Amino acid sequence: MADTSNSTSQSSGFTDKLKSWLSWSWTYIWAIWFAMVLVLIYVLRSPLKLQETLATASVFLNTLTPKFYVALTGTSSLISGLILIFEWWYFRKYGTSFIEQVSVSHLRPLLGGVENSSSAGLFSSVNGDAEPRPSVSECKVWRNPLNLFRGSEYSRYTWVTGKEPLTYYDMNLSAQDHQTFFTCDTQQLKPEDAVMQKAWRERNPQARIKAAYQAIELNNECATAYVLLAEEEATTITEAERLFRQALRSAGKDTNVLVYIKRRLAMCARKLGRVKEAVKMMRDLMKEFPLLGMLNIHENLLEALLEMQAYADVQAVLAKYDDISLPKSATICYTSALLKARAVSDKFSPEAASRRGLSTAEMNAVEAIHRAVEFNPHVPKYLLEMKSLILPPEHILKRGDSEAVAYAFFHLQHWKRVEGALNLLHCTWEGTFRMIPYPLEKGHLFYPYPGCTETADRELLPSFHEVSVYPKKELPFFILFTAGLCSFTAMLAMLTHQFPELMGVFAKAFFSTLFAPLGFVMDKMESFMPSSFWHQLTRI
Repeated sequence: MADTSNSTSQSSGFTDKLKSWLSWSWTYIWAIWFAMVLVLIYVLRSPLKLQETLATASVFLNTLTPKFYVALTGTSSLISGLILIFEWWYFRKYGTSFIEQVSVSHLRPLLGGVENSSSAGLFSSVNGDAEPRPSVSECKVWRNPLNLFRGSEYSRYTWVTGKEPLTYYDMNLSAQDHQTFFTCDTQQLKPEDAVMQKAWRERNPQARIKAAYQAIELNNECATAYVLLAEEEATTITEAERLFRQALRSAGKDTNVLVYIKRRLAMCARKLGRVKEAVKMMRDLMKEFPLLGMLNIHENLLEALLEMQAYADVQAVLAKYDDISLPKSATICYTSALLKARAVSDKFSPEAASRRGLSTAEMNAVEAIHRAVEFNPHVPKYLLEMKSLILPPEHILKRGDSEAVAYAFFHLQHWKRVEGALNLLHCTWEGTFRMIPYPLEKGHLFYPYPGCTETADRELLPSFHEVSVYPKKELPFFILFTAGLCSFTAMLAMLTHQFPELMGVFAKAFFSTLFAPLGFVMDKMESFMPSSFWHQLTRI
């Protein structure tokens, strides 16, 4: 049995070596094969009547009028232009070249190619096994801590502009969140709870509202039904707050429902201008449920404290949550940068800093800005109003454009309130990219920037918003090639149409120059080899 396995392994090893040798020969000895084909064609030129065929072809080409060449170059320009338009559209939509993708996916395996080993090396495990690249599914989407109310804010935007601020993907994630967050024990599922479970899955807002009223008819104390009505039917924040208070009275001891309602009540107080009350409610909520840190209630607290300009309290919150062991966010990083910029921004001058250098405090502020920009490079363009803001989505992707929109929507006013902060950001934020390695094989202060953010952000943000992409993708080779080909053939068509005789002289001179080395080689071969040898070889 052992001898059989040894012989099998030896035969498989010989087969593998033979395959590798054949692959190597086809890869590196193709030039010799090509040269042999050229020699064979030259030897058989008399039996194949190549000279007569070439002479006939040259006579035929000489009889063609310039209109034929104009039509030929014009058609080539049109076809290459159509390919260019398709390639550009495909690149804008999918971020890659169609021709390159087809060649890599289909033609490369046929030609015996293998996957690039360098790409696998960047994602290898401790044991040396290659790990797959991060996919879109591995880019975790988070609930936006400051998400707006659908009925009183998102719907009002739709009434005014006629545009939908939320995508179906985003709303579907919210429905899944509500089902998970408000799920009761299936063995003790009450009739009104079953109705609400179906209500969260409804795509039509009116159907969800109707189901909520059905649940209230079954049980007047159904807290989740009042939550749905506060979120989607209330057209003002005041009305939403009233419904949330009704839901709080009916919530009982359900922890998830209590936390959700109290948080939304605090957000209602913040939106209605009762900021101190909102801060107190958030602090009490964090003390009452300290283990629910994944809900990021501290980000609501930071925004409210910044509105009060209680910068010492903001620093105290950051000291607790801006820890190396805790996950970061744009709110954490940019709020820390804002506090450090506040200490120096009112007196900061780029001209003075270039003459005398940066002080310690200014250096700390610049480093904090660089840290924030590295975490999320999309935020500065919104803070500096280089890109227009939209309503933030209900879910965000950390380090993505969706998180940048959500942060800037609520925090732009706080940056404007600090004198000189935006000026300092404007002067220093682009310096971050000189510190980050390219092509981003490793990060500087954080993990390498994920490559899946663009696709996930396009699912979260509405279609009328131009998604910010980082890093900027270079144009593929085939787009540049087809653009050059289209321009070159169009120029030839125009010149041939305007100056047919001159272009004919130029074409003859070009081809005579192009084939001159080949004729020189042929003459040398005929002078080197005796004519009798070529005659005998031809007869063979």
